[in-house]
Amino acid sequence: MIASSIFLAPGAWQIILIVVVVLLLFGGKKIPELMRGLGSGIKEFKDASKEDENASTKDEKDTKE
Repeated sequence: MIASSIFLAPGAWQIILIVVVVLLLFGGKKIPELMRGLGSGIKEFKDASKEDENASTKDEKDTKE
């Protein structure tokens, strides 16, 4: 089982190849814009999960009382 996960891990050459392909597809000017969008999406996801967690703990407190 462990041996099969080693083959799935990308090596240095695969990562370099992926970076080159992304640069060719999107160009150097679009990459920062894409990363900003990705970062804001991750931030929104974290905020929503915190809200959900707070709401569920509040519901648990209400049902215990």
